[in-house]
Amino acid sequence: MKRIAIDFGSGVTKIYMPGCGVVLMEATCIAVEEYEDKAGRALSVKAYGDKAKALSGRAAINTRIVRPVREGDIIHERLAAELLQYFLEKIEISPRRARHTEVMFILPCGVKPEVAAKYRRLADECNICLAYFTVTPFAAVLGHNVGISEAMPTFSLDIGETLTNIAAFSRDGIISGLNVNIGGSNIDVRLIDELAENFNIKIGALTAERLKNTVGSLLHDDNKMTVVDGRDVKTGAPASVAINSDKIYGAITEFLDKILSYVSKVLSSLPAEVASAVMRGGIYLSGGLAKLDGVPEYIEEKIKIPVNLPEEAQLAAVIGGGAILSSDELLTRLAKADD
Repeated sequence: MKRIAIDFGSGVTKIYMPGCGVVLMEATCIAVEEYEDKAGRALSVKAYGDKAKALSGRAAINTRIVRPVREGDIIHERLAAELLQYFLEKIEISPRRARHTEVMFILPCGVKPEVAAKYRRLADECNICLAYFTVTPFAAVLGHNVGISEAMPTFSLDIGETLTNIAAFSRDGIISGLNVNIGGSNIDVRLIDELAENFNIKIGALTAERLKNTVGSLLHDDNKMTVVDGRDVKTGAPASVAINSDKIYGAITEFLDKILSYVSKVLSSLPAEVASAVMRGGIYLSGGLAKLDGVPEYIEEKIKIPVNLPEEAQLAAVIGGGAILSSDELLTRLAKADD
């Protein structure tokens, strides 16, 4: 029986296979062409994953780029199933092999039953033998290669593309936690607006994401620079502008400060003994935004608690999901099986 962990994120899907590591990391995107048939409007898939994302802003007028997962929820079940089947086949799990495959889905903290039910239907559509479910905070901390203790509470902060998970927990379960619909994509949107307002240049979502990942930094002495191509807001003509880290500092901190306000709320709701344990153990940070230079240091400075960062912050949750699958004891404690 094969086992895999899947982090079916709004922006990126990651798949981990025990013994092999991360075997897939692709955009959670699908490009569809709309056309009219005898029954009415229909959809035809043109591209999946990274190839679909690359068409963003460049697709034909009748082609849409669909993200079937948003903020942890599956908003287009048929396309989500087609996309996941494509990903599974890329790692050589055909529909026939899927019948002998167990999958760990990593879901947001506090996920509603109706959302979990969508993942159960997704597993059925992909012929998956058995589905397990765990939540991001458990998986993300295990992705730091640390254990989860019954006696010592742990605090997790996972900042994804559209969703941030915040929780304090032990092996007995979550003590206090929540998820908020703020993430890295909010920064991308802010950068698009800011460059249009301050530099008179219009850029697309892919360019904004590259700008954030290339020069985004919260280190005070950092001065990375890149040239951004777009079009002039007034004339529409091609235009370029040089942007350094300092110019996008405010866009990043604007949303990171919002996230930290929720972190403070969770911390303030903890019993005194749990809060003391978190102060000693620190915050376990993960997610795509954590990879930007200076983010851990900024968080430490703001909330006065040590921050722990794994080697692969963006992959921590799916690696941790694989760790749960590899341990019968963790599987019993930290996951639920699809009944």
